[in-house]
Amino acid sequence: MPKTITPTELQGLLANNPDLRILDVRTPLEHGEVHIAGSKLHPLDRLDPHQATGGLEEGAPIYVVCRSGNRACKAIEQLEAAGFPHAVLVTGGVQAWEEQRLPVVRGQKVVSLERQVRIAAGALVLLGAVLGFATGSPWWHGLSAFVGAGLMFAGITNTCAMGLLIARMPWNRRQPASCTVSPDAPRTKHA
Repeated sequence: MPKTITPTELQGLLANNPDLRILDVRTPLEHGEVHIAGSKLHPLDRLDPHQATGGLEEGAPIYVVCRSGNRACKAIEQLEAAGFPHAVLVTGGVQAWEEQRLPVVRGQKVVSLERQVRIAAGALVLLGAVLGFATGSPWWHGLSAFVGAGLMFAGITNTCAMGLLIARMPWNRRQPASCTVSPDAPRTKHA
């Protein structure tokens, strides 16, 4: 289990040291929609632990955040495997940060990766069922069963192959056009 910090605790640390390293492992579009001011984007599907931790002093922590915490845990595993034991999970991720009304940088609204996975899985299940009934072929029902088994596997192992695949789609790799600071947030440049 990784070391953890709450959003409120991290905000307190940032007040005294705004140069703390916050690693955001979401997709570029998710980061562009909303992120913690000063966080550095290193998407999980392209995470290079040495690049993400480059320039940190020996023993300095790196705070890892995603939407809710799942991808951040996977990133911490990669960081630890690469020999960096000072990664700290921001509990609840950006979602908890926003719920506590802490300052964020806002950009253009996007469809989250989690919603994209639900849409894709639902569409594949529906397609398999409709084509199975329309053609009378049981092979199409196999598509629905395959997706259902994949969702069960994702839930049991806390990994999602479909999510990793969707994160690599061109619309999720595109950098957002612009960002603005939320009204509650101190004015900072978009990182």
